[in-house]
Amino acid sequence: MKTLTELHFDNRFARLGDTFSTAIEPQPLNDPQLVVASRSAMALLDLPADEAEQPLFTQLFSGHKIWATAEPRAMVYSGHQFGAYNPQLGDGRGLLLGEVRNEAGQYWDLHLKGAGLTPYSRMGDGRAVLRSSIREFLASEHLHALGIPSSRALCVTSSSTPVYRERPERGAMLLRLAQSHVRFGHFEFFYYTRQHDALRDLLDHVLGAHFAECLEHPEPYRAFFREVLERTATLIAYWQAYGFCHGVMNTDNMSILGITFDFGPYAFLDDFDARFICNHSDDAGRYAFENQVPIAHWNLAALAQALTPFVEVAALQETMALFLPLYEAQWLDLMRRRLGLTRAEEADKALVQTLLGLMQGSHVDYTRFFRELGDSEPEQALRRLREDFVDLSGFDRWAEAYRARVAAEGQLDQASRQARMHAVNPRYVLRNYLAQQVIEAAERGDYAPVRELHEVLSRPFDEQPGRERYAEPPPEWGKHLAISCSS
Repeated sequence: MKTLTELHFDNRFARLGDTFSTAIEPQPLNDPQLVVASRSAMALLDLPADEAEQPLFTQLFSGHKIWATAEPRAMVYSGHQFGAYNPQLGDGRGLLLGEVRNEAGQYWDLHLKGAGLTPYSRMGDGRAVLRSSIREFLASEHLHALGIPSSRALCVTSSSTPVYRERPERGAMLLRLAQSHVRFGHFEFFYYTRQHDALRDLLDHVLGAHFAECLEHPEPYRAFFREVLERTATLIAYWQAYGFCHGVMNTDNMSILGITFDFGPYAFLDDFDARFICNHSDDAGRYAFENQVPIAHWNLAALAQALTPFVEVAALQETMALFLPLYEAQWLDLMRRRLGLTRAEEADKALVQTLLGLMQGSHVDYTRFFRELGDSEPEQALRRLREDFVDLSGFDRWAEAYRARVAAEGQLDQASRQARMHAVNPRYVLRNYLAQQVIEAAERGDYAPVRELHEVLSRPFDEQPGRERYAEPPPEWGKHLAISCSS
């Protein structure tokens, strides 16, 4: 384990130079206070949990101090936002402080969100508010605990610095960790500005730092695109299987690592609704839950376009054709696990789709259904769950097919079945109303609720006596909350 002063920086992206980023210092927050920190994220940097209690911790992650070997830089990129190309975006409120190499040899970007104005802030103020910082912290760490690929969140600091959105709010900073902050939009920027030499430099950097195995391929750039596509297909399969809505799947929010990235108006489904839109700015429903698969495909096509100077179009098209089969295979595998099934059958897709249609028609809670399905013997569990459905004859037909499917796999004692199903079906999920409650407490200066919720969501599959209230169905006012991008 190390102290904060012993972190080893090796800033590989910064060495690419000013074509790719701009050197700039963070602008400190006034009267900083630590809101919440993640012990497991700190461990990625070999930091013990008690380092968060040191005054230096809050000073570093509120912009008041910086390591001598860090090299803060704002990255430049572009991207398609709601389908329209924006020629220059970039880190408008965040800074890549540098890359830390841990004792295991892993590199982790330290990225500070809410760090103030940069050359890419456009008309913004470069700041983040407390509510958005808490939301990203909770989601990052919860998704990781669920097994869903995600950037990580080290901590949130609050302040007395006012930030103006729809109303005056507390300014805050979030320290985010990822092994890379390169996005699809990085490649688009250098492609559309016809800086193809820089585009090649970026590709070579990314392959050397993050996709070394692709360098062994006779066509390394083509192999890189396939790897990104496969990771993205897996990521979207997890989102769909666990009911996660990202809300703003612009290409500048898509990571080359296939991780959940740049949280904004996200939500987990409460009652199952394939058409759910969690971003109230998304009037056309471009990023509705059911559209996340085709939008991921569209975004990969945008990345493929940016690679055309170096990869033949036919090769890119051939790779693109793999996306939907890879996605569906991964999604079906996840859904089988959630249903307690252990082998693949031809009729499994219809079994799952029929269930989702019934859940949609009866407004069934998505998370609770799968958890309760494993609570008891199939017959007993189905008898209880039947009470949640309106189309009883439809549910009965599905239940009969499910019972036959379970029986065909052979006998398994209930204790083993329950353990297997509970290991993939969370008891606790980050519902928007829970996030809203802890945000309101934090805005009053009470950080205990957000810290407790973080602890609960860090063990989503475990029974946690005394914390059952976090697993209760949401109140009516808390269902299907739509969140704005400015949050």
